[in-house]
Amino acid sequence: MKLMTNTIALVLGLAFSAGAMAQNMSDSSYQAAKDRIEAEYKSDKANCEPLAGNTKDICMAEAKGKENIAKAELDARRKNTPKNHYAVHAAKAEAAYAVAKEKCDDKSGNAQDVCLKEAKAVETRAKANAEARMKASMADKKASKQTTDAHMKAEEKKADARHEAAHDKRDANYDVAKEKCDKFSGEAKQNCIDQAKRDYGKK
Repeated sequence: MKLMTNTIALVLGLAFSAGAMAQNMSDSSYQAAKDRIEAEYKSDKANCEPLAGNTKDICMAEAKGKENIAKAELDARRKNTPKNHYAVHAAKAEAAYAVAKEKCDDKSGNAQDVCLKEAKAVETRAKANAEARMKASMADKKASKQTTDAHMKAEEKKADARHEAAHDKRDANYDVAKEKCDKFSGEAKQNCIDQAKRDYGKK
């Protein structure tokens, strides 16, 4: 998991948080900022060109992730909504996954398979958490304008969102645990799978 942690820290450090930047923005300012993002992406890609092999692939993934995060944050600056803030978190999770996936190419066999599953699990957890926050924020916003009954329904929606996020994260963690069992064989492998099922409530 150290690889995943380092990758997330790297990608998330490529751009500021949308929440800190949320503000009104004119059409001209928006277009100018968008042009700057695209120009920086072209520059970042050019810096990757002298590299070779997987090092170049990682560099290109980082450049694209940086661009996608910046664009999502720009949209959140222009329009401060729960959906746009979710898009920022999703872009960060996808960027981290893209970089981590490329780094997994340096491995082979089961180690590579586990690396890929761990990378996907990190993305899934991040998106699940972000989606739960988005749904909770939308429910609160809607309830604030309505009756007590609406507030109760909002709490139910928030609970459902948390439950759904927990389910997605549990499935992702189970996929990682199950993949790790492939390094065993015979009874040892089956015991490993059975333990993974018990740990994550699978039948």
